[in-house]
Amino acid sequence: MNPLRIRWLGRVSYRDAHACQQAMFERSGDYLLLLEHPHVFTLGLRGDEANILVDPVEVGAEVVCTDRGGDVTYHGPGQLVGYPVMTIPGKRGGGMADTVAYVRSVEQLVIDALGDLGLVGCGRLSDYPGVWVDPDGQNPRKIAAIGVRLSRTRSMHGFALNVDCDLDWFNRIVPCGIPDKAVTSLAAEGRRATMREVVDAVAARAANCWGGGGMEGGGVACVRRARNGAGRCGLAPAA
Repeated sequence: MNPLRIRWLGRVSYRDAHACQQAMFERSGDYLLLLEHPHVFTLGLRGDEANILVDPVEVGAEVVCTDRGGDVTYHGPGQLVGYPVMTIPGKRGGGMADTVAYVRSVEQLVIDALGDLGLVGCGRLSDYPGVWVDPDGQNPRKIAAIGVRLSRTRSMHGFALNVDCDLDWFNRIVPCGIPDKAVTSLAAEGRRATMREVVDAVAARAANCWGGGGMEGGGVACVRRARNGAGRCGLAPAA
């Protein structure tokens, strides 16, 4: 199994982070990029712009159409975004990656990390991708959105876990195109954790799930970012 290279990028614009993913996608090796974004609404391949309920300029948000699955979602400060850029095994050893199994592995990683942070009882809600608090109760609440892209057995995009973000932003969209389900965060559920603590929990679970129990260098590397011509974002050596 290839070593999992986990990188903390800090706060990065959505477009720069996508360029980083694209650069990793074209290389060999397995990566997990962890970061925050400034305020941005993103639309998936089948996203409906009508699900953005405000003028983005007026609220200080960017809008980006992207090549992941799903509808509209929000990213911003206080939310941990994870982009696994990895080679995904094909179905029964074939050349086509198993998208459903991969999405479930991303969901399970987040579910397990939340349990490690003291938020138990999270799980899946039938027909609604992502991670939910109290999925079998009267008021299921989405705490993490999942949106991925698989091409040539390589993955891009990933998950967005609400740690301590301003939940009012989700009232400015129809989150993931689902009008009748609430959105929550670790903080809103009474579990106070620093971003570093959440990063460490997610990294440990990712190493176990995708890295054979370990990660390159034994920890999360903080990296400097450099812009390389044509808007491509390169990852410099660990700082």
